[in-house]
Amino acid sequence: MTTTDFSREFIAFACDRGVLRFGEFQTKAGRLSPYFFNAGLFNDGDSMARLCDFYARAILASGLKFDVLFGPAYKGIPLVAGIAIALSGHGRNVPFCYNRKETKDHGEGGTLVGAPLHGQVLIVDDVISAGTSVRESVELIRAAGATPAGVVIALDRQEKGSGEMSAVQEVESGYNMPVLSVASLKDLIAFLSGNRELERNLDAVSRYREQYGTRED
Repeated sequence: MTTTDFSREFIAFACDRGVLRFGEFQTKAGRLSPYFFNAGLFNDGDSMARLCDFYARAILASGLKFDVLFGPAYKGIPLVAGIAIALSGHGRNVPFCYNRKETKDHGEGGTLVGAPLHGQVLIVDDVISAGTSVRESVELIRAAGATPAGVVIALDRQEKGSGEMSAVQEVESGYNMPVLSVASLKDLIAFLSGNRELERNLDAVSRYREQYGTRED
């Protein structure tokens, strides 16, 4: 996605809430990153409502066609409900579903909760790191007889994994479906440029992207 007003708004919001921080942080890959994004810090009603509205705006701006929203346990559960509510506020009423980690053997049983999975299903998550959550979601969706339509995440780090592609690019290539993001590393750099309070972090973030960033399409 190109840099949009809502991408810039989202980054400003994440910085204001301390969800997006700057400094020196070690990633799972052992890299020293000049920024850190922790979506778990969107942990009150106001921030969750605003976060889900950003997701809704990104989904609507993409024009992607889908029939059902799916949120993988556990992080995807509050997200999928909140995004469905936000989309309703924008005039788009869509059903949503999520899964349990453990199969329920009483009551309605099974692992899926909510609307039946059918047609084209959009997966919602916070970020894509190893792609494990996406793989499990795709398997559940296909087992239900539906088709994964894509994934929507909050931030695309646009960072190489073990090879030349990022985790997001691997998902897009491996499953032949798009990954939408509210914002990306490219958007973050554009936001920092000219920002009086945060521009001091621009050089470090730009160098990190130059060293570990993926090639643009």
